[in-house]
Amino acid sequence: MATEESYLLEAGRLLFAGPVEFERGVVALEGLPDADLPEIAFAGRSNVGKSSLVNALTGRKTLARASNEPGRTRELNFFRVGEPSRLRLVDLPGYGYAKAPKEDINRWTALTRDYLRGRVSLKRVFLLIDSRHGLKEHDKDVMSALDGAAVNYQLVLTKGDKLKPTELAARVSETGGGIKKRPAAHPEVLATSSETGFGIELLRATIAGLTV
Repeated sequence: MATEESYLLEAGRLLFAGPVEFERGVVALEGLPDADLPEIAFAGRSNVGKSSLVNALTGRKTLARASNEPGRTRELNFFRVGEPSRLRLVDLPGYGYAKAPKEDINRWTALTRDYLRGRVSLKRVFLLIDSRHGLKEHDKDVMSALDGAAVNYQLVLTKGDKLKPTELAARVSETGGGIKKRPAAHPEVLATSSETGFGIELLRATIAGLTV
């Protein structure tokens, strides 16, 4: 087991040690790239720290635009990883709150839903949860949608540095309890911090394990 874990940790390090490039932003299904690479998607409430996590994961400071304005990311943003490319990362629009017209919110919500339902190359959705707040109703709605569409997903706690270690451990346990009866949920909850790098190595290893 230790050998396999060491192998995946090294595989994750190597996977993200190479080039990571923005490929395109998509506003309609017609604009999706060919499904010729494994894809990993990141979803979460607006301002959950998704862009910051993508930047920490890839070791870049500005690859995904980190913004303090909730709902600023309104496209499906695709990134190619490796040379030759081995993986696509997909940064999905935030949900739950947005300073935007209702028709815009409905449009990108529908786009995200259609992408998740029909993408054959999608290996897993990492659903980000703010560790300070735990699961909220919007998160549960998304989980129900993913369960209904049989899309494999895994919960990732963000901003873990904002809690004491005992508080974070309790949040991980509590969050894990919330997915026990979720049919499409991966049972392991990951805790991370984009600020300190905590958990990023394990997240890279998890993603590497999905590409082999």
